[in-house]
Amino acid sequence: MKLLVRNLDRSTTEKELTDLFQAFGEVQSCNLIIDQVSGVSKGFGFVEMPRVGEAKIAMKKLNNKTIGSNKIRVKKAEENNA
Repeated sequence: MKLLVRNLDRSTTEKELTDLFQAFGEVQSCNLIIDQVSGVSKGFGFVEMPRVGEAKIAMKKLNNKTIGSNKIRVKKAEENNA
């Protein structure tokens, strides 16, 4: 299941994000979205977890959790049909 993680602190790394979600199960991939001009995080990313049950628990436990100075938002990523 692919999760969208929003409102991340700009200094959050992919490793920190992966570690956060690994507390709930296996993380298949983690991608922070980086601004190509500045090279700085845009404040959101995607985490993919192969087991739906683990992903749902992570989503429930981490949504609205304060990480650093920001309250992150976690939800199921919309499938891009383009």
